[in-house]
Amino acid sequence: MKKLFRLYHTLKYLKPIQIAYRLYYMIRKRWRNLSGFRYNWTPNFPAPRQLKMIPSISNYTSYQAGNFVFLNLEKSFSENIDWNYAAYGKLWTYNLNYFEYLHQATITKEVGLDLIHNYIANIAQAKDGLEPFPISLRIINWVKFLIKHQIQVEEINQSLYAQLKVLLDHLEYHLLGNHLLENGFALFFAGYYFNEPSILEKAKAILIPELEEQILADGAHFELSPMYHQLMLYRLLDCINLINNNQDVMPFKEGASLREKAKLMLGWMEEISFSDRLEMPLLNDSVEGIAPKAAELKAYAKNLELGSMSIKLKDSGYRKFKNEQYEILVDIGEIGPSYIPGHAHSDSLNFILYVKGKAILVDPGISTYEKNQQRTKERSSHMHNTVVLKQQNSSEVWGGFRVGRRANITSLIEKENTISASHNGYRFLNTEHQRSWRFLAQQIEITDIVSGKETTQAKAFFHFHPEEKVKLQDNKIISQFGQISFSSKEPIQLENYTFAEGFNKTQNGIMAIIAFNKKLKTTIEIK
Repeated sequence: MKKLFRLYHTLKYLKPIQIAYRLYYMIRKRWRNLSGFRYNWTPNFPAPRQLKMIPSISNYTSYQAGNFVFLNLEKSFSENIDWNYAAYGKLWTYNLNYFEYLHQATITKEVGLDLIHNYIANIAQAKDGLEPFPISLRIINWVKFLIKHQIQVEEINQSLYAQLKVLLDHLEYHLLGNHLLENGFALFFAGYYFNEPSILEKAKAILIPELEEQILADGAHFELSPMYHQLMLYRLLDCINLINNNQDVMPFKEGASLREKAKLMLGWMEEISFSDRLEMPLLNDSVEGIAPKAAELKAYAKNLELGSMSIKLKDSGYRKFKNEQYEILVDIGEIGPSYIPGHAHSDSLNFILYVKGKAILVDPGISTYEKNQQRTKERSSHMHNTVVLKQQNSSEVWGGFRVGRRANITSLIEKENTISASHNGYRFLNTEHQRSWRFLAQQIEITDIVSGKETTQAKAFFHFHPEEKVKLQDNKIISQFGQISFSSKEPIQLENYTFAEGFNKTQNGIMAIIAFNKKLKTTIEIK
């Protein structure tokens, strides 16, 4: 029964279009398997146009002389590349098939062409690489590479057009979110490249309404992951690059709308980032080494004559307080879009703290997308700077990318230097958690109140950056930044936790656990 209730609370938020397309694709797949359906990999294709783009952003180095490194896992192919290599998990295989390495600084035209031709020779046997998401990224990356080097090769264009047809046959309306947006970006590039107005119209039919829905009023991408925000901004800037430099080929009257969205997204990125280095907070599914860095995106936008829009954090549910001593980012929002919360964590009323430009209290981030115990742990409440009751999650994260029962913000009061919010994620325990922050010049006061039936097993968690060395003294936490004291008389527990430096790359940090009954006052004093 518990599993049935979890499934019900997961599925009830899906949109009708998601359910309809899931059923349609499932039935169609079975029919095609029975009928022996095969895609045509040598279709007729329209003559591509010569396009121009200014330099984009160089991708992370992931390929050299037959050696691929994705997600901090390395594999060498001595002869033919196994495009279905699955020993490192599906996300690694996806990255192999994305072809983002075509845009790393060390890739030559000749090496890039060899990789593309190798793929074309093996495309009929590809598995994960023929799913719509990797096809979308591959179309974008191939087109950018062909434009950069002004390449026109019939075999490549034929394969590119065939992949476009496969994508059109399986647009990700069953998922929506960033997946459908990536489909739209790919159609946009293909429409320009093949000079096909019908494909461009299909791209617009996806991009314009999806950007309107997915980019919130304060500029955040609605899945509330800074990593995915920066990835979507990167794609949007590339589209603007294509529009700006090819007005004579195919004017795009909606270009002004895309530019406004990009400026809004740039504003949110700058506001959410920490310190002058624009460090990305590892909120929800975020990790370093995947998306372009904020500074790179800002520089790219400047080359496109785009500046950031001044915004105030609101709809995304994040708030930030900053003075000369510290920056603190608090989460008083929902877990993300109800119908696609796959990148959300159980982190209601979480917060992150930097002192004088240095990370002190952090979100541990993610190290895997595999559906395993580590993935479940990294999404859980106790891996965030918040309060946990009876070792339960405030939102029921499960199955790698699923959320069942979920927390909602039930009250919110904001004043000049204070924020107070409550969530109902523990309503199944007949209990509510309220947290208040008070921001002073060199001090932060946090008050947690747990009211209701289950109040005696409350624990507050605080995760310190691995470089932050902390110790206990007189039941206080002491470090170079200052000290933290608690109203609870229970002894403070210091334990190790795993901080994600990247996928499949972790190091130990220290977390503090404070047990309390009903009310806990935490005082953070800055030196």
